[in-house]
Amino acid sequence: MDDLGLVSIITPTYNCAQYIGETIDSVISQTYIYWEMIIVDDCSSDDTEEIVSKYQKQDARIKYYRLIKNSGAAVARTMAMRMATGEYMAFLDSDDLWMPNKLSVQLEFMIKNGYAFTCTSYVQVNESGNVLNRVVHTVRRINYNRLLLDCPVGNSTVMYNVSKMGKFEVPDLRKRNDDALWLKMLRVEPYIWGIPNVLMKYRIRSNSISVNKFSLIKYHWYLYREIEHLNLLRSAFHVFFWCFLKVFRIK
Repeated sequence: MDDLGLVSIITPTYNCAQYIGETIDSVISQTYIYWEMIIVDDCSSDDTEEIVSKYQKQDARIKYYRLIKNSGAAVARTMAMRMATGEYMAFLDSDDLWMPNKLSVQLEFMIKNGYAFTCTSYVQVNESGNVLNRVVHTVRRINYNRLLLDCPVGNSTVMYNVSKMGKFEVPDLRKRNDDALWLKMLRVEPYIWGIPNVLMKYRIRSNSISVNKFSLIKYHWYLYREIEHLNLLRSAFHVFFWCFLKVFRIK
């Protein structure tokens, strides 16, 4: 495939030695070859650094940086975004996987339609990488208010045009910092455009904070009140609506 512009892949990581090799393999397998992968390690205590180092020796497009102290995913993601040199920026968590045609399909979609900010549908997999019976479909067009409602955007599916939108700092939240980032970006670009193709595998892990959904309520509340500065009633509505979706397993 022709060079359509360098894609900087943003991958924060922390104690993900069990999965990060498979994640890197899914990037190396991309049919679109013009990319750099920037991995920022939030002071892992496992073998993450050793595993990434082996890949670095084989592929100069893979770059690794280690934070001086454990600071959280938001700080690691912001650091990677600062270091990025690509015309486009794509996000990939260190335990998720991309389909081989992910970058090529998404880039062509963006260029053909003149879209600066996009996401795709994705499928859930278990810790062993086996596909679960759950495909999460994105919607065609997502604006600020639609994202607030139920965030139909998978973090590891997002790609945007840096040349058009610039760079951003990720709001410093332990969880839901990806949602906070998309909301911030939607103040610059009015829509995230969805691609119906399933182009990412989202790994469900038993030890993940996000598995216990209701432990995330406080992060949602902080996002709505302290970062987005929504009024009390509107913040309460969005927290209630999110809980409703989880109780009835709608999303």
